[in-house]
Amino acid sequence: MSSIAIRAEHLGKEFHIMGENKGYETIREKLTSGVASGLKRVFRPSSGSRKKDQGTFWALKNLDFEIKQGDVVGIIGRNGAGKSTLLKVLSRITEPTTGFAELHGRLSSLLEVGTGFHPELTGRENIFLNAAILGMRRAEIERKFDEIVAFSEVERFIDTPVKHYSSGMYLRLAFAVSAHLEPDILLVDEVLAVGDASFQKKCLGKMEDVAKEGRTVLFVSHNMGAIRSLCTSGIVLNGGEIIESGEISKGIETYYRMIGALGDASAEGAVGGAGGKKGFGLVVLNKGRGNTVAQSEVFSVATRLHVDQNVSGFSLFCYLEDMQGRLIVRSRRESNDLGFKTVPLGTYDISLKVPPLWLNPGLYSLYFKVLYWGERASAKHLSDKFPLDIEGTDSRSDAILHPTVDWSVGVREEIAKN
Repeated sequence: MSSIAIRAEHLGKEFHIMGENKGYETIREKLTSGVASGLKRVFRPSSGSRKKDQGTFWALKNLDFEIKQGDVVGIIGRNGAGKSTLLKVLSRITEPTTGFAELHGRLSSLLEVGTGFHPELTGRENIFLNAAILGMRRAEIERKFDEIVAFSEVERFIDTPVKHYSSGMYLRLAFAVSAHLEPDILLVDEVLAVGDASFQKKCLGKMEDVAKEGRTVLFVSHNMGAIRSLCTSGIVLNGGEIIESGEISKGIETYYRMIGALGDASAEGAVGGAGGKKGFGLVVLNKGRGNTVAQSEVFSVATRLHVDQNVSGFSLFCYLEDMQGRLIVRSRRESNDLGFKTVPLGTYDISLKVPPLWLNPGLYSLYFKVLYWGERASAKHLSDKFPLDIEGTDSRSDAILHPTVDWSVGVREEIAKN
C-alpha cells in the first residue's frame, strides 16, 4: 500500500471573471428563473445583452506536492492566496483546470459551515446521510452516533431540521460528523473562525486525536498559534503558487515575513541599516545555530553595531515581541555602564546572555535599538527583526508565559461521610 495520501502534479484552477456576479441558486430558484426567462423570450425578444467575460484569474498555478499518510499539514497564506480553492479541488467540489490530484483513502471535509448538510433534514438524518456518502455501513454510523451528538452539544435539537440551527450549532455538528466518522484524510478550512473559545479548543483536541491515529489532516487557518501547535509541516501559498513547503516553523516564518510582521525593523524611520550612517549587522542566535530554542533554555543573541562618527555615548535596547506586536521583554544598557567613556567611530560586537523565558511556544520577533546621546528620543536606529521560535509543551492558551512547575496537593483533613 502506498505511503502517499495526497499527490498533486501541475495542479491549476482558472476562473472566468464575469461582468455580473450572482450567488448560488437552489433547484427551485433555477426552475423558477428558467420558466421566467422563457416567458420573457416569448413576450419580450432578447436585446442581445449578455454577461461579458472580463478575463481569467488563476486561483492555483502549477502546484506539485506530496503528502504522506499521517502527516498534519497547515495550509498558510493571505486571503485570496488559493487555500480554500485547493481544498475544494482536493475534495472534488470543483474540477482542476490543469493537472491532477490523487487521494488514497476515505475523505471527509469541512470547508464551509454545514457543507454537505441538507437544510430540510434533521441533525440525525444529516449524520446518517453524510456517513452514507462516506461509504460507512449503518452499524458503523450507529456505533459513532452518540459520540458525534455529545461532541456537537446539540442533543436537544438533533431531531430539528438544521435550517433552524444557528451558525454555531451548524458548525459544531458539521465538525463532529467530519472528525468522528474515521476518515483516512480530513480537510478542515477555517473551522476556528466560528464558535467560542471552548469549542475551538475542543476542535483542536479532536484534530490532534485524529492525527495521533495516523490519519492525514490538512488544516487551513489564519490562527498561527493553532497551526503551530497542531501541524508538523506546512505549505505556504501566495497568488496561487507554493512559495514554501516543509517544516512548519519555517512556513510560519515565511508567512509572517510575507505580511510584514517580520520585516526590516530599520525601515521604521531608521537612519541605521545597510544604507545608513549608523547601522546594525545581522542578528544571530546561539552563534548561528538556527532560530529555535526551548522554553527552558539559556540562549545568546549577538549582532554588530557600525558607528561612523564619534559620539559621546549611547543607550542600547533589546526587544522581544509576539506576532501581534505586543512587547514581551525590554532590556536596556547605557554605554558608560558597559565601560565606554566615549564611543569613537568603529564596529562594536554586541551580545546578550538571556535566561530561560518560559514563553508559550510559538514565533516571536527579537531586535535591537540604539539611541545616541544628544539625539531626539524619537530617533530610531533598529536592527532587522529576528524570528525567535520557542519550542516546548504547548498549552494552547492566551497566556504569555508557560513555565514548567512542580505541583503538590496534600489532604489536609478528611471528613468522613455518614
